[in-house]
Amino acid sequence: MTPIPPRTQQADSAHGTGLTARDAMHAPGPQVDDDMAVDVALSVLIGARVPHLLLQDEDGRCTGLVTRAQLATHRGGSWYSDRTRLRDIPLDRGPFTPSMAELGEAQAAMRGRTLGVSPVIDEHGYALGVLALTP
Repeated sequence: MTPIPPRTQQADSAHGTGLTARDAMHAPGPQVDDDMAVDVALSVLIGARVPHLLLQDEDGRCTGLVTRAQLATHRGGSWYSDRTRLRDIPLDRGPFTPSMAELGEAQAAMRGRTLGVSPVIDEHGYALGVLALTP
């Protein structure tokens, strides 16, 4: 896992056009390698008492987000084995929310894809935080 400190929120975007995804994001929470076993990831998720884990590749770039419900569903499948890795299960692999995306556009894109939460990434693909839709 790679802990990342929370970012401070800005009142205005760099371009003065309103709020961006970076302004509204939350701390990313735990990040784990996408080659982690599903059982281990489920234990990390439960132990950390978080609703999701961010996945990263060997270079530390964001490759997805997985929830407890997704892990439990795939763990109960007939094809599942203790060798099943996070990268082997079907889950949302992007596109993720760019940090400078206008907040309204980012939320509309998330609603269109029926996502409740989306990783916010920098220009190099590293997770900075998560953007959650509010009802």
